[in-house]
Amino acid sequence: MNTGYLKNLKTPIVIAGLGKSGNSAISLLLAAGFQKEQLILFDEKSPQAKVSDPEKLLQLKPQTAVVSPGIPLSARWLQQLKTDGCHITSEISLAASLITTEKIIGVTGSVGKSTVTSLLGAAVVSFDPHAFVGGNLGIPFSDYAVKKLQGEMPASWIILELSSYQLENCKNLQLEHSIITFLSANHLERYRSLEEYYSTKFIITDITKGVCIMNKTSADCENYANLSRSKVSFVNSNYFSKKEFLNDLTLIGSHNKDNFSLAAEMAVLCRWPVASFAAMTAYKGLSHRLEHVGTVRGVTYVNDSKATAMDSVLVATKGCLEGLTSENKLFLLLGGKDKNLPWEQLAVLASNEIITPVFFGQCGPLAKEKTELSGECFEHLGSAIQYCQRRAKGGDVVLLSPGGTSLDEFKNFEERGDFFKTLVLSEQKN
Repeated sequence: MNTGYLKNLKTPIVIAGLGKSGNSAISLLLAAGFQKEQLILFDEKSPQAKVSDPEKLLQLKPQTAVVSPGIPLSARWLQQLKTDGCHITSEISLAASLITTEKIIGVTGSVGKSTVTSLLGAAVVSFDPHAFVGGNLGIPFSDYAVKKLQGEMPASWIILELSSYQLENCKNLQLEHSIITFLSANHLERYRSLEEYYSTKFIITDITKGVCIMNKTSADCENYANLSRSKVSFVNSNYFSKKEFLNDLTLIGSHNKDNFSLAAEMAVLCRWPVASFAAMTAYKGLSHRLEHVGTVRGVTYVNDSKATAMDSVLVATKGCLEGLTSENKLFLLLGGKDKNLPWEQLAVLASNEIITPVFFGQCGPLAKEKTELSGECFEHLGSAIQYCQRRAKGGDVVLLSPGGTSLDEFKNFEERGDFFKTLVLSEQKN
């Protein structure tokens, strides 16, 4: 393991941004032998920071800056540091400097990257007990690097979700292969144009030694493929080599069939064992995002508690309808707390007789009125779920995709989703 890059970092080192990424970078630098006194903890809002004023930071003359993805590299004080000779790096680059034999797959995209990363993660942990899955997904790459410094067995494969922000500042990172899941407008508060945003996404191809797999369903993946600096392979659920596994897929919705196809084609490219495909088909999805909770007495329950916008509700509904026949019902749980959303957009669901809306919570009556959908209305989510449990029959689906926030009954959407799952699975035990 070559620790030369870390050892040669000049001090003082400023850790700019003290979220998960910044704190993981601190742990790695301390594990590499730096002293607390050599680190400057900078954040304009965090109480953990030693320095919160950019002008005071400049006066301390840091020689290295480990910059959080959330901080634009265009920030005036950061540009001044660069002019003054400060080396600009990132938590990702610190960790990448310690990679030796591990092969890394990077995943980016406007939507779908967390699901594809998690599918690949399910695949690699089925045959590599030391595999690491993280990055933008929630576990910083430097967490892996710390364990490696401490003598833990290295991974064979590393799966990293990479945001556009992370791709701006990842000089030491080298990928075996990569994936772009889907491209659509996003983060235009940070980028001057859609073209600049897409160009940043395509940085992933600069650091890809092998092939970048792109979603053929995404028109902009094809339209902007000329920006790629690596080989490109276009894939979707109609164009990939393991279609036979689609029938066993646990994930819901046509968009997730595309996500699976990207991950499965990567597994083929990397020559992973057959067991990896079974692990991906069994993957239930990210918690609270079209999450397949289970089937109880023939009824399928789906937790989409994170859906607090009308377009999210429509996507979830469409996905759950795909597997139903005219003999089945989709019980759609709508409500929570209103945030002045256009509930009227859900009126299109009235044309589908399979859908049975069930309203709940503080904005249940409002949602029923504005959508003009007919259905029972309950004061609390628990009562609404129990109503669905009594009415649903084998082959039906009960979908929690509320549209409203959770703050009428719960602390957050996670607590609401966990409540749904607990109530559903408790019936399984009875």
